[in-house]
Amino acid sequence: MGNMTHDRYVLRYAAGSDVGQRRQVNEDAVYASSRLLAVADGIGGQPYGEVASATAVDVLRELDVDLRRLDPTGVDLAATLTGVVKSIDERLHEVAAQEPETTGMGTTLTALMFDGIDFAAAHIGDSRGYLLRDGELRRLTRDHTLVQALVEDGRVAAEDAESHPRRSLLMKALQTAGSGAPDIWTFPAAEGDRYLLCSDGLSGPVSEPRLREVLSSINDPAEAIPELIRLANEGGGPDNITCVVADVTR
Repeated sequence: MGNMTHDRYVLRYAAGSDVGQRRQVNEDAVYASSRLLAVADGIGGQPYGEVASATAVDVLRELDVDLRRLDPTGVDLAATLTGVVKSIDERLHEVAAQEPETTGMGTTLTALMFDGIDFAAAHIGDSRGYLLRDGELRRLTRDHTLVQALVEDGRVAAEDAESHPRRSLLMKALQTAGSGAPDIWTFPAAEGDRYLLCSDGLSGPVSEPRLREVLSSINDPAEAIPELIRLANEGGGPDNITCVVADVTR
């Protein structure tokens, strides 16, 4: 590596997950390392959501181990993430073949892969990715939900989407019943950027202005995580709450 490291950014990150107030089982899974960040939300209403989200994270963990052996600059981020989503899909089918009772299980996935210069993102479902830059919070992901499609068609007002009774109905996810294609894209890292990945257990009960406030005011990711979880529980904790906060720094 030599002097190359001076031209690269590193991530300062923290992650957390909480069952919330109304669920018995935490069906979310989270992964965070210096190269890979991910939130997976097992689909509620389907059995074995926690198996699906854990399977997604297992495949990501295996990828991360492989990445440690490679020079990150030589890795095609988008192609690697595309491949890993395909691997998760295949693994879900393998699990369902071995354990037929898990058939029908599925999970969302929102993931970032980082090589010190650029990010690649993979997104399917309704977990979310946000970027806080210069005090402004921007949503990076598009919810793959029926309600979001209705908003884009002009049939539901954007301000009504968050409280729509069918807001959690997914159009696509990683599932044994058949997965849609994920959104995959790349973008450059910039010093001072802060990323939030979260399940809808956070973005549902906690408004974006509130998220922005916490992310802007709490410097340490490890302190921001419990505060975000606290706010979601204070807002009723209707679902499992999972989040990753990561800062791009030198």
